[in-house]
Amino acid sequence: QVLLVESGGGLVQAGGSLRLSCAAPGWTFSVNMAWYRQAPGEQRELVAIITSGGSIKYADSVKGRFTISKENAENTLYLQMTSLKPEDTAVYYCTAGWTSSASDYWGQGTQVTVSS
Repeated sequence: QVLLVESGGGLVQAGGSLRLSCAAPGWTFSVNMAWYRQAPGEQRELVAIITSGGSIKYADSVKGRFTISKENAENTLYLQMTSLKPEDTAVYYCTAGWTSSASDYWGQGTQVTVSS
């Protein structure tokens, strides 16, 4: 069974920074990985994705503020979030998979709350 373990969420003031981590123990091959988020009453949205080949895409709302990265040897995914805004408040999910949406497997989610 695939396991994705997220950490790093919390409460931060607007303008602050957080780094989310996602460990994928047991993976023995490269896959596409991504971060999604879901705010209360909103649909889940893709925040950033990094393919097995290293290509990266961001949602327009986070470009220039968030950075996705991956440590291939450990299949550990990161999301560095800076200049956080209250509208970034959401549950953030780590995902992995072989499809272009990297959504075959999901972590349990970690709450990020940005206060104004």
